[in-house]
Amino acid sequence: QVQLVESGGGSVQAGGSLRLSCAASGSIFSINDMGWYRQAPGKRRELVAAISRDGITNYADLVKGRFTISRDDDKNTVYLQMNSLKPEDKAAYYCNGDIKPWSVPSMNYWGQGTQITVSS
Repeated sequence: QVQLVESGGGSVQAGGSLRLSCAASGSIFSINDMGWYRQAPGKRRELVAAISRDGITNYADLVKGRFTISRDDDKNTVYLQMNSLKPEDKAAYYCNGDIKPWSVPSMNYWGQGTQITVSS
């Protein structure tokens, strides 16, 4: 079965940087769009950044210019480089991938989530 495993979360002071990684594994035929979402307590889950199979990116206005999403298809991995972090960036971050496994239709898969804390 397909699995997404995240790493790189933790705590950082305002203005600092973190780099999140999400590696897909399993019986994968292809990976299409991938993205990062976040959810703070009491708020809805929101899209942070997305990247297509062709490398086209899309960012939420609140992170544009500070965050960068990238992918390494040889490693089946998507990254989120987060710079100039602000306290309002504190949330649980979730990796998402539109993935086609062998022998079954494509669907979205989610990572387990990783907590990002930003202190002022």
